[in-house]
Amino acid sequence: MHNDSIDVNDELSDAPVGRMHIKLGILLALMTLFDGYDTFNPAYVIHYVRGPWQLSLQQAGLLVSSGLVGFLFGAAIHGAIADRFGRRITLIAGLWITTVFSVLTALAADTFASFCTLRVLTGLGLGVLLPLATTYINELAPRRVENTFALWGVALGWAAGGAAAGLVGVFLTPHTGWQGLYWIGSLSILLIPFVHLYLPESPKFALLRGRESEVRDILAKLRPERAHLYQTLSIRKPLVPEKAPVLALLAAPYRRLSIAIWLTSFLSLFCIFGLSGWIPTLMQARGESFGASFAFGALMQVMSFVGGLVCGRLVDRTGRPRFWLCMWWAAGALSVLALVFLQSHWVNLICSAMAGFCIIGGQFVLNNFTAASYETRMRATAVGMELAVGRLGAILGPFIGGALQQMFGGTQAMLLAIVIAAGGAAMTVRFATRSAGCRFDSRGEADDVATATGITSTNGLNQEVG
Repeated sequence: MHNDSIDVNDELSDAPVGRMHIKLGILLALMTLFDGYDTFNPAYVIHYVRGPWQLSLQQAGLLVSSGLVGFLFGAAIHGAIADRFGRRITLIAGLWITTVFSVLTALAADTFASFCTLRVLTGLGLGVLLPLATTYINELAPRRVENTFALWGVALGWAAGGAAAGLVGVFLTPHTGWQGLYWIGSLSILLIPFVHLYLPESPKFALLRGRESEVRDILAKLRPERAHLYQTLSIRKPLVPEKAPVLALLAAPYRRLSIAIWLTSFLSLFCIFGLSGWIPTLMQARGESFGASFAFGALMQVMSFVGGLVCGRLVDRTGRPRFWLCMWWAAGALSVLALVFLQSHWVNLICSAMAGFCIIGGQFVLNNFTAASYETRMRATAVGMELAVGRLGAILGPFIGGALQQMFGGTQAMLLAIVIAAGGAAMTVRFATRSAGCRFDSRGEADDVATATGITSTNGLNQEVG
């Protein structure tokens, strides 16, 4: 950093984790908790409505997938909105949408068609929370702990929400019916005032918009020991223009990276939602009790956070994200393969836990990898498109899972499809590297991208080394 100017990227990357970091991490974790809760609770609705609504297995799969259709569109468009209008206002809008339609689902979803329609509309809000929270926290995270910090701030909330859906499914729905899942989900309304009051704009985005006084205030809260410098020194301007449409992700320097990330996300989320959506039904078919079958979903979510945290820590320590992601999904494929050939309570327990640890845990790190692989001007768009394309896999996972069960009269074919998809994710992530000739918002940001994608930076240009 020059003695007479401030590089915002360096200030954020080199910061110690302070009280403001922790406060924002907790706030984002609570937002993604409701995202994870709402995303996974349809798996616990199937048990109650399949008979009364006379659903086929394919329709039951669509029940799980319907919210993901809305998520796909929300994730695809929110990035462009957030890159234009800001992270803060877009996150708040997503939380409002999720809350309102959770209430309406509990009140008005009394048929298959009305449930799916309201789930699609809820998904428009869900498509904002996880990807944009990932973008936001990656723009704040200190470089040396960026994966670990992002996992504590986002993945913990999402995994806790998914686990909470299982616990509510086990303990509350026998007394309230499936509607109790959505009354609990609507408690997100209690979080909205705190988000309005305490969530600032991302300083990197504010800098791109020329709002220097806002940037100085946010930096002073994040690094109070340097607050006096932020009031006197000039702030270095970004080096590149802010224009970054979706098609820019397919420009020559980014094409290979973007396509590899999208395909990996598609395969990973196919596995996650194919398995998570059917895990209660699958385990009941394998002889587990009602309570235990629902609890398997909660177990997967708890282990997913542990797996993501371990993988993220290894990435932070070694700087080899593609290698560790490959290992995680390969191990996940083996754990699901074991379910195909072995059947006992302990096999169900251990393999389900390992599937959550490896497959869902790997997805958390992929989200962080994506955010770190692009500059500020296009980061929200990149993460949004990663999860939007991935949601195509998430939509197909439960639906194809139901179709394969109906076609072959059992769960083996569905499990084999998940094994193949997890193995494919392990292979495709190895191709997620960036080409030469990229320009960056700052030299510090060039170093961040180099760490994420395995490239070295030379005079502002990047050359692949892995």
